[in-house]
Amino acid sequence: MQSLWMLFASFVFSLMGVCVKLASVTTSTSEIVMCRGAVGMVMMLALVRLRGYSLRTSFPWHHAWRGFVGVTALSMWFYAIGELPLATAMTLNYMAPIWIASIVFTLGWWHKQRRFEWGLAAAIMTSFVGVALLLKPSMHADQWIGGLIALISGFLSALAYIQVKKLGQLGEPEYRVVFYFSATGVIGGLLSSLVNSYLHTGELHVLHSLSTRDFLLLLAIGITATIAQIAMTRAYRLGAMLVTANLQYTGIIFSSMWGILIWGDHLDLVGWLGIAIILISGIAATFYNARSSSSAPKKI
Repeated sequence: MQSLWMLFASFVFSLMGVCVKLASVTTSTSEIVMCRGAVGMVMMLALVRLRGYSLRTSFPWHHAWRGFVGVTALSMWFYAIGELPLATAMTLNYMAPIWIASIVFTLGWWHKQRRFEWGLAAAIMTSFVGVALLLKPSMHADQWIGGLIALISGFLSALAYIQVKKLGQLGEPEYRVVFYFSATGVIGGLLSSLVNSYLHTGELHVLHSLSTRDFLLLLAIGITATIAQIAMTRAYRLGAMLVTANLQYTGIIFSSMWGILIWGDHLDLVGWLGIAIILISGIAATFYNARSSSSAPKKI
């Protein structure tokens, strides 16, 4: 049941999302990405020092690829949020589990080595129906570029999650995966901040003047992101990939709850139906995988 770590990760990611929404009023996306990565690096370095771990890795290119696609997906998603209605951007980004199922199916069919778990794939598709009912996405004809970018961000997220699973299979511990992803975020955010500041002011600046509120929010974003990344990495490393991917949908439920409590968002009957579908499909996928594991040890 290691996949259930994704439930915890989704909850903490939702807390991070609250902080990002509050911070985005006065802080740019590149600054948020950079500071999130910096805090993650500091936390992982402290853990390494306290526990006597090592950051030496035999798979630098695997980490580089995971970091590149992950940070790119994150940046594209933030861009899409600015171009599209939030519900549409989130729905398209949450197609990542469907992309994962498609990639796993294609690879399994191509190599004729693994059987595809149709029950889990059906649960993922059902979850996406729930997401669509909850978010009720809409997009105008002139927003197709933003929609395409959001769709691509979901695909890149799927590649990043698959790479996390692969790193786990290679024996890479969570702290090392999170550290190198955080480092990539720092590099990406730094370069983006420098480029943006030069284009807007003609000068190179890394950060604007931060208020106490900005600093605390950026710190909270880094802490929650790092904790969630560790839990997510463990879920993908030790759990069944498609179950873990399906449980990722619960993140939209937590985010919706924060929207109701903090910003007074309203959910109609269709929205609550979407939440129920997401929960039921997640529970069904978990029990399906537990039952299948006892009869067929080899899983995708």
